[in-house]
Amino acid sequence: MKYDFQSIEKKWKKIWADNPIAQSKPTGDGKKFYCLDMFPYPSGSGLHVGHWRGYTLSDIYARIKWLEGYNILHPMGWDAFGLPAENDAIKKGIQPKISTAQNIAIFKKQLADLGAIYDWSKEINTTDPNYYKWTQWIFLKMYNAGLAYQAQTPINWCPSCLTGLANEEVINGACERCGTKVEIKEIRQWILRITDYAEKLLSGLDKLDWPEKVKLMQKNWIGKSEGLNITFKTENNFEITVFTTRPDTIHGTTFLVLAPDHDLVEKLIKKEQLKSVKDYQKQASALTHEEKIAQQRIKTGVFIGSYAINPVNNQKIPIYLADYVLKDYGKGAVMGVPGDDERDLHFAQKNNLPIIQQIKPYKILPKYLDENGNQICTYEADGTLINSGQFDGLDAKTEGIKKVSEYLVKIGAAKKVVSYKLRDWVFSRQRYWGEPIPLIHCKNCGIVPVPEDQLPVELPQVEKYQPTGTGESPLAAISEWVNTTCPKCKGPAKRETNTMPQWAGSCWYFLRYPNPHLKDKPFDEKDMNYWLPVDLYVGGIEHAILHLLYSRFYVKVLYDLKYLPFDEPFSHLFNQGMVLKLSAKSGLVEKMSKSKGNVVNPDEIVQNYGSDALRMYILFMGPPELDCEWQDSGLEGIKRFLNKLWNFVTDANNITIDENESIETKKRFHKFLKDYQERLTHFKPNTAISAMMEWLNDITSKNEKLGKTNLENLLISLSVLAPFVTSELLEKLLNKKLQDCKWPVYDAKLAAENLTTIAVQVNGKLRANIEVITGSDQTKVEELAKTEISKWLENKEIIKVIFVKDKIINFVIK
Repeated sequence: MKYDFQSIEKKWKKIWADNPIAQSKPTGDGKKFYCLDMFPYPSGSGLHVGHWRGYTLSDIYARIKWLEGYNILHPMGWDAFGLPAENDAIKKGIQPKISTAQNIAIFKKQLADLGAIYDWSKEINTTDPNYYKWTQWIFLKMYNAGLAYQAQTPINWCPSCLTGLANEEVINGACERCGTKVEIKEIRQWILRITDYAEKLLSGLDKLDWPEKVKLMQKNWIGKSEGLNITFKTENNFEITVFTTRPDTIHGTTFLVLAPDHDLVEKLIKKEQLKSVKDYQKQASALTHEEKIAQQRIKTGVFIGSYAINPVNNQKIPIYLADYVLKDYGKGAVMGVPGDDERDLHFAQKNNLPIIQQIKPYKILPKYLDENGNQICTYEADGTLINSGQFDGLDAKTEGIKKVSEYLVKIGAAKKVVSYKLRDWVFSRQRYWGEPIPLIHCKNCGIVPVPEDQLPVELPQVEKYQPTGTGESPLAAISEWVNTTCPKCKGPAKRETNTMPQWAGSCWYFLRYPNPHLKDKPFDEKDMNYWLPVDLYVGGIEHAILHLLYSRFYVKVLYDLKYLPFDEPFSHLFNQGMVLKLSAKSGLVEKMSKSKGNVVNPDEIVQNYGSDALRMYILFMGPPELDCEWQDSGLEGIKRFLNKLWNFVTDANNITIDENESIETKKRFHKFLKDYQERLTHFKPNTAISAMMEWLNDITSKNEKLGKTNLENLLISLSVLAPFVTSELLEKLLNKKLQDCKWPVYDAKLAAENLTTIAVQVNGKLRANIEVITGSDQTKVEELAKTEISKWLENKEIIKVIFVKDKIINFVIK
């Protein structure tokens, strides 16, 4: 019987399409396992092998839990609103609704090739009005809770996508979607108060089973700092508030720096400095948020002509503007301490400002010595305070911070505060393809929420939907849609024309999956208590700041509003690495893209090697959490393994009744099974596949016969990796269906390694006994023995080692 993967996979795809397996049972039916992929946006290019890596990985664990008897929820859907889908439609010259439907059809066909046990009765689409009705409902709940507000504000603007972007969507000064350099533009925006949840988002990370790298990325983005707001009075009695975490250095403050758009600048500019300040402000206003952060390395600035008073010594200090200071971080002002800060040192040197050494370091730092060898800056150094009056001699970072803080608070010059780097979320987009924001503008009543019984506010059908670039959404030009009636006064009013960002629908979609056809509410309380939080969430680390942070924010808001019984959406997160490939154009191994000519189309692989081979190879390439390099030759190795396995199990001479299976064969199989399952438990499918390959090599090289029970256990075990071939073999050889099988349990006694005791001697004298696996070689035994008798070998020279396998090891020393 030949292994014909094409006919086998075609057969089982049809069977599973007609009679799906592993579908979710009703809420409350036994122990549950909610396994979720980050759902894709249906681009025109379809699935690539990187998608397969994540989807195959999640499918393994959904299948294991299903075979263990869990009630599993393993759904799939489409993140179809937003810039990616709209840009794809513009490129094709068709309506987003049409292109999205076409792309989804392609994705679903490709996912059928994958063989994953998705429950398609749970499918959702963020562009379905029955879905985004509830996306709008959630927005209204936030608006009514005071968490959504309107502002005319400078924002990141993509001149290619022609829309505003949140700070999280700007990478290295460019749009994260199209790569175009971002500009600053002041337009009307809707903004969500995510900063109100900064502390909850930060503290909640501690209870999550997430990769430490992702948690650290979110912690750094939230950026909590504890310190003081210190008040510096100006000559004309204005007050400048500065946030600092190092109040111990205030005696060394020799200048202040304000953000170029600080509210007090206009009141503090001296006439003779007016032109230079205005020129500098104009230059700074063109910088994006990220570019301003980057400017911290360049340190440009301009003197505004005014002075402030240092509250601890009454010294006059000049006030500058600099674009490395951000208006919306801290208080938009920093105190310049060139004796204790590298950035301030460079700024002071450039502007000929005084440098006062603040800290006498415990260790001299050569990097900050002047031409005479004197210490001029103690950046981040540990040491004692000097030139600090009554605080001289205190350890700067401990008692120094404590005592100076207490003094500043006592004299009324400071307050203790907590500050965050996290900024409020710019939520609206000036595009067509997104959820309409359900608000109405009335001249008499102001901003009025759309009544819940009038949701959803549906997108109108339009011929032209391309972005305008004016700061207005294309919806603004559709008068019959825009003009409406105020729900309060019944007078004429206009709809909000900005749309929501692509993240709006993905911030809560996992709540909808348990009951996606619910009509009267977004989710049901019983479903939430049973299915949520998600037990395993699989997706790329590129979503660490955007989707994962936003989803946590949404859930915490809904929890506080008493709609959810939990405040974190995803208990366990696993980030799969990217699949890289050598680019003939660049000569580098890099992320796949059409422009680099290194894209691998999974459809072609399925046609030539089969889905099972692709599933196994994509997991065999390396640890799933790391990036890996695609090698076409690797598929051949998996293909050979599947053929070898097929030939072995379909040869009647290799299979026997359980009673005739040798004890050695049983032991070897259960040792393999234990090893295989433990590796899968620890998310090491690549080494689990290696364990199966090693077992097959062993049993075939020794011409051993496998009992029918262990044949079934073998096929069930492999089914989570290669469901098509194993389903065929279960049916042909054992007359069984996968859905009638259970996840095998290894026999601990049979899986136990045979151990033997070895005597460890030094110059013939017994010093220890150690237990090792029977048959262990000298290298392994010697390493363990040296650890046990280390005190007898200390400072000794080993002349010779005498080793008798499974009996004795003797170290001859002098």
